[in-house]
Amino acid sequence: MDLLLCCGFCLLLLVLLVDSCSATASVGSGRCVRQGKAAYAPSLSPLPQGDGACGYGAMAAEINGGFLAAGGPRLHRGGLGCGRCFQMRCRDARLCSSRGVRVVLTDFHRSNRTDFLLAGPAFAGLAKPGMAHQLKGLADDLPVEYKRIPCDYKDKNLSILVEEGSKRPSTLVVKFLYQGGQTDILAVDVAAVGSSEWRFMTRVQGPVWSTDRAPAGALQFRAVVTGGYDGKWVWAEQEVLPADWRPGQVYDTGVRIADVARGDDGCRGCGATAAPAAALEWK
Repeated sequence: MDLLLCCGFCLLLLVLLVDSCSATASVGSGRCVRQGKAAYAPSLSPLPQGDGACGYGAMAAEINGGFLAAGGPRLHRGGLGCGRCFQMRCRDARLCSSRGVRVVLTDFHRSNRTDFLLAGPAFAGLAKPGMAHQLKGLADDLPVEYKRIPCDYKDKNLSILVEEGSKRPSTLVVKFLYQGGQTDILAVDVAAVGSSEWRFMTRVQGPVWSTDRAPAGALQFRAVVTGGYDGKWVWAEQEVLPADWRPGQVYDTGVRIADVARGDDGCRGCGATAAPAAALEWK
């Protein structure tokens, strides 16, 4: 039985990694600098509407000092892009800062014309000092270059927020917070502490996963995490949720994820939207 479980885990990991590599190649690796478009939305709240398409809700205001972005279909990727960090700068040398801004993708916008939709703080951060007002004149179709960068939450471990829809003992909905590095979570399993009977969870949206088969008692978690083209199982080697877990509470997994994309192979897939070599020098 243990051999069958092990083979099943290996097969699942292989399938997930093949799918992840294919998706990564379609948008280029985290080391690619890409060209695209950004738009300014004066009516866009710095908070996602409702929970937002990534499920962060009001908690988005605590992420990255409010420098947030809504991503188009290619970047949002049906939720897999949620929580990714990007460095972005616009390309008008008269108006644009060479450093640009760092944003976290926390929502989705449907337009295929622009890659990012930015509210005030993030859009203004693209400009040189005193130039934000002039930059807004280009707000509907602003050429930008951007690259994915590692997310750095300083002293924060990967944490789990138990969502309000959860109900002991079996209905469990969790949201992953402070996922560092250039990583994606592709699968999540839950088990009772000390048990080898892992039960898979299903992605609801972005960082939100659920199951209606959660074991009773204290719980442990594991996840398939990829960074670039590499993937691995990550275990929380401790009790993560106590037996009396409660909706609305945040629990520390004790795990810190900091993997980054390795090598430049993924940049071969950047295609027509890759920035020229001279644009790769970020200040």
